[in-house]
This record gives sequence, C-alpha cells and structure tokens, in this order.
Amino acid sequence: MRIAAIHSKNGKIFGTVQDNQFRPLLSGGAEVRDLRDVIALVGADKLDHGAPLALDSVKLAAPVGPLAKNVVCVGKNYHEHAQEFARSGIDQSGDKLEVPEAPVVFTKAVTSLADPLQGLPASTDPTNSTDYEGELGVVIGRRAKNVGRADAYNVVFGYTIVNDATARTVQQKHKQWFLGKSLDGFCPVGPFLVTADEFGIPDAQELATYVNGERRQFARLRDLIFDVPAIIQAVSAYVPLDPGDLIATGTPAGVGIGFKPPRYLKAGDTVTISISGIGELTNPVV
Repeated sequence: MRIAAIHSKNGKIFGTVQDNQFRPLLSGGAEVRDLRDVIALVGADKLDHGAPLALDSVKLAAPVGPLAKNVVCVGKNYHEHAQEFARSGIDQSGDKLEVPEAPVVFTKAVTSLADPLQGLPASTDPTNSTDYEGELGVVIGRRAKNVGRADAYNVVFGYTIVNDATARTVQQKHKQWFLGKSLDGFCPVGPFLVTADEFGIPDAQELATYVNGERRQFARLRDLIFDVPAIIQAVSAYVPLDPGDLIATGTPAGVGIGFKPPRYLKAGDTVTISISGIGELTNPVV
C-alpha cells in the first residue's frame, strides 16, 4: 500500500495512492490528519475513503507526522561514506573510526521536517555549507522496547525517502550533529510511504541522489553497515520507539563534503533522491 499526505483546504490530510489518484482516508466520516491514526486503521483493516482526487492536482505533504519525537538518524552507515566522512576532517563522532563498531545515532529536530517540492533553504545557512544526504526512512508501526533482531521487522510499518540535509560548518563547529542537521526545512520526506508488506525487506532496492540531474550517490540498501533490524535493536534498547516515529538509516558515499573542493548546495540547484519501490523525492534549493 502506498500512503501519501496532501495539503487540502482543511489542512494536511492522509490517504492512499492508487491508479494515479489520491484517496482520502476517513475515520468516523472525518479526514485523517495523523499518521498514527492511519497506522491504526491499516492494522485493523478498516479503510474508508472519501472521493478520489487526481494525484497531479494535489500538493503533496510529508507522509509522516505529527512527529512525537525528533527524527532518529544513523550516521556513517555505508562503508564508502564512512571512509569519505572520516577523510573530510569534520567527523566529530566518538572514536572517529572509518567503520563504526556500533550505530552512530543522533537526531534532527521535528521542526526540520519538510515536504516534497518544498524549497530546501540553503540561504538560511549562514556558513554556505549546506549538503544533501539521500536516505531510506523507516516508519515504526507499533511500540518497540528492547526489540531483538528476530522481531525488528515486525515493528516496521513502512518505508519512505529522507533528505538528511546538513550545514557542514555548523556540524563541525559545535562538535556534534544536532544543530547542523536541524535547520528549518532541512528534513524533506516523501513523496510516499510504502507499507512494509509491499516494499519488502530492504535489500536489492537502489538508492540514488541527483543534483541538477548529475548522479552523486548510488547504493543498494543491502550495503548498509547496520541494517534496519540492527538499528531498531540498538535504539530500542535505550529509547522506546512508538507508532509514527521516523528513522533515517544513513547515506551512501557521494555527499558534497566528500569532493575536493566540497560541492555544497546553492540557490537554484535541484536535489532528487530516488529509491526503487518508493519513488522520487525532489526539492529545489532556495
């Protein structure tokens, strides 16, 4: 199942996508405005829809939220990116190993969430060091605490695309990652959320990031150092995960900081991130 959110005259609402149509979800006759309610309806197999709308006639919103906690993120989670990041000179994570021994976990502020086609505001980064990071997003479907590997996929509701945009100089200056990752609009998500039963286990699906049509990043999801079960196991050992929580699983090699000189984003650029089975997340840079 493909789930989307749109901006309607009554605010953000959720629905399903089928045959190039957006079908608003209803609960008790009212439009659904919270992904947690969508998850409950899907789990109960009680899907009631309103009148469909042509997909090309609506404005897509991030297919998550309202988020109850920060976006949980994993850094240095592809081998080649871990190596390029270590060489970049801005790695402030713990032991600074090229291949970490455990998941490197940080968060992005809820206020950084952004929609497909929303402007990525590099102009608000006073350091002019805004970078892109294409990532697989994991949406949690039920309460998860102390989850073992064998049960981890059972708590996943679905998958989406995340651009973990970063102000690199800010990231380096403060010797941690939260501030540089959390500028308003620095977490575009979408265009759709694909349920786990349709997407399957992340494996051969391909992730690619393009800047102005030039492919900068490419990887298969099986290339993750710490896969989805490892991430869920590590995080839920300390912090409970709840329905609707979003995890960004890490980015492949090819980010702007990895080039010499760095190739940061600037106004007028366009970033497109694709994951096979989900679609393309596009954001103009402003």
